[in-house]
Amino acid sequence: MSARKPNDAGTNLEFATIAELSVLLARRKISPVEITNLFLDRIEKHNPNMNAYLTITRDAALAAARESEKRIKQKRSRGPLEGIPIALKDNIWTRGIRTTAGSKILQNFVPDNDATVAASLHRAGAVILGKTNLHEFAYGISTNNPHFGPTRNPWDLTRIPGGSSGGSAAAIAAGLCVASVGTDTGGSIRIPAALCGIVGLKPTFGRVSCHNVVALAPTFDHVGPLARTVEDAALILGIIAGRDPLDTTTLAQPRSKPFGDFRQLVRCLHPHFSKKRPLKLGLPRQYFFTSLSEDVRDAVKSAVHSFEQLGAIVEEISLPQISDGDDASTSIALAEATHYHQSQGWFPAHSAEYGEDVRKRLEMGMDIRAADYLVARDVQKRVRAEFDSALTRVDAIVAPTVPITAPHIGENIIEIESAEEPVRGALIRLNRPANFTGLPAISIPCGWADENLPVGLQLIGRAWEEEQLLTIAQLFEKAHPEFRRHPSGF
Repeated sequence: MSARKPNDAGTNLEFATIAELSVLLARRKISPVEITNLFLDRIEKHNPNMNAYLTITRDAALAAARESEKRIKQKRSRGPLEGIPIALKDNIWTRGIRTTAGSKILQNFVPDNDATVAASLHRAGAVILGKTNLHEFAYGISTNNPHFGPTRNPWDLTRIPGGSSGGSAAAIAAGLCVASVGTDTGGSIRIPAALCGIVGLKPTFGRVSCHNVVALAPTFDHVGPLARTVEDAALILGIIAGRDPLDTTTLAQPRSKPFGDFRQLVRCLHPHFSKKRPLKLGLPRQYFFTSLSEDVRDAVKSAVHSFEQLGAIVEEISLPQISDGDDASTSIALAEATHYHQSQGWFPAHSAEYGEDVRKRLEMGMDIRAADYLVARDVQKRVRAEFDSALTRVDAIVAPTVPITAPHIGENIIEIESAEEPVRGALIRLNRPANFTGLPAISIPCGWADENLPVGLQLIGRAWEEEQLLTIAQLFEKAHPEFRRHPSGF
């Protein structure tokens, strides 16, 4: 089968969505084996240059595709992910498949059990193509991995894809999988989504199980989808979300807010807002719109104007305590990451096996006092309350995802508005508040810089209301099909 064969919508199969492929598979216009082979061939061709995958599970993927094909023929499809080839970030446990977390320490680790999310995807009929590259132990934003090499951004192979879920985002953007599942502790889904021009969703804290996912900072860790469209992100979330007795954070889901049927939401495509109940978006006065590159500022400003043309009411909101969360979130993340690595017996016993940047941050975590940690948790409660209060007046908060476009590999300092800033700090800065508060946040493409690099728009919503957040994001996406593009050369 040619990789350039278009589907019914005129989209090349390698850049088709879950929703589009699901229809073709159900109608038996293509088979799971054919589409799986297509992606495996593309991985073989492009991955040597991109380094998006650390492990490719060709035999297991084809076996799963054959089983999926049988179910489709027997009209026993398991749903919208039946036969869909996806990838998993390599800190998500996969039974019988190497799970390195991008580290030398776990380079030969083969789990005996799946992560809860991996098991959910298997049950849904998804075909796992392999495990994607990431920043070592998910503790960074570049995916410039010292042990396995850097992942390259398909829009410009000299630039980073973002991180830590950089391999997942790059693979989607380059047409090396249909979608992926990653993790987000300080923006690790949304940063690469923005830099690679795709959609990335961080759900509400506790919405998706983190069981058997290599932890970073458990207070901030989230699992969520990376995809081509909002609809696809919704379809994946519909499979992986839910209570898990093996992860107590998921048990905090309020029974008054049961898990929604996202498939019904995207299938109906009904207007969620109307003249009687207009969409209200909050534009923060503080924090989110300071120190932005001109390209990002212009693209986000245009996106906000577009929402107004679509009937949204945009009003300023105040978040005066948000900056207090910077030091507090750093203290919590440093302390929890170091404690986790100590509890596993990795640090400091295997200090020499860490990359320099991760080792330094683990060493910094040893200096966080218990009193500092507890004060930081108090700040977390205050900032969360401030966000919750603002979100009683608006349906979502709109902001840039990151203040810059993709930096070059190895670039550590960036200049923004005539001031220098570390790349790590710049990319995390606007994403960290949603992890700190545990609120759901999504990044969607909203424009392009002069270098043909993507720009991301971030929407932050109310806790447990992913349905509404997805509807808002899809409203913008449907109005701007021009932002669904893929890089040349792939």
